[in-house]
Amino acid sequence: MVLHHRLSPIHNPQAPLAAAFALALGAGAAAGPGLAQAQPAWPATPIRLIVPFAAGGNVDLTARLVAPSMQETLGQPVVVENRAGAGGMIGAELVARATPDGYTLLTGSNSTFSVAPALYPNAPYNPVRDFTPIVNLQVTPFVLYVRSGLPVQSLADLVRIARETPGGLTMGSGGTGSSTHLVGALFQIFAGVKLLHVPYKGAALATTDVIGNQIDLLFDQGSTATGPVRSGKVRGLAVSARARMGALPDVPTFAEACIKDMYIANGTGLLGPAGLPAPLVERVHAAALRARATPLVKERFAQMGVEAVGSTPEAFAAFIRDDFARWSKVVKSAGIKPD
Repeated sequence: MVLHHRLSPIHNPQAPLAAAFALALGAGAAAGPGLAQAQPAWPATPIRLIVPFAAGGNVDLTARLVAPSMQETLGQPVVVENRAGAGGMIGAELVARATPDGYTLLTGSNSTFSVAPALYPNAPYNPVRDFTPIVNLQVTPFVLYVRSGLPVQSLADLVRIARETPGGLTMGSGGTGSSTHLVGALFQIFAGVKLLHVPYKGAALATTDVIGNQIDLLFDQGSTATGPVRSGKVRGLAVSARARMGALPDVPTFAEACIKDMYIANGTGLLGPAGLPAPLVERVHAAALRARATPLVKERFAQMGVEAVGSTPEAFAAFIRDDFARWSKVVKSAGIKPD
């Protein structure tokens, strides 16, 4: 689906500011060098790159990988700032309410721009209306893995047992309404099975219990699932990508295994407040693409098991809109309620 996204939403209260900014840039250029030079240079002060989660996770690592190169390109410090809480909504709201001047940006993921707003009807922002998508930097699929002691060797084996014993298999997650929970809920819809959900305060804790044979399975992000699967501590059954992951070449896709249409990519990218002027979007986009192309970022992305993207703003807007619509349907269909 192609989405013709407007970078200055109609219902955005900051739109007049954005229009004025863009008009001023155009007028300055038209009026000649003297007036153009009178316009304030951007960036003139440090840029805040808000990470709506605690340090150490996939989103935080991505922000800290691209920030140094972006800083070099833009000529001002790009300061990563962690604002965790409420499933990423605290940090995301901070950016949604910020002045669209390019000095406050968000490193967002599906959890912030689709999962949390789908789960919470009174979320403090609308992911489609209240942000300016800039670039999707990387995507990672989800990997379904099971404890080593579970007598299954394939996804077909798991589906068969789950159908024979509804609710008999335990599915861990990073918490009710987390992406690991919702992916598991979608799988149950596609496979026609019922699993017993066991929410944890973070996917890492659920991983520990799968490794310890305390729970049966987990739908984990590819960036964090690679280590446990490759070490043999857990058994990978399927990956929610269109093609097999380079880091896990022996793990089939869901389509190869037995579940079609189970393609889910968790994206991580940069967004600004709604109404961010197009010239600033272009500057940040170019700086982010340059960062993504550096040898260090390429190497670390490969180690993390993620796929570098570098999308256009329009493609990222379509990704967000489609993802938000999908998880809204899953939340409603599965009757998922926040704790």
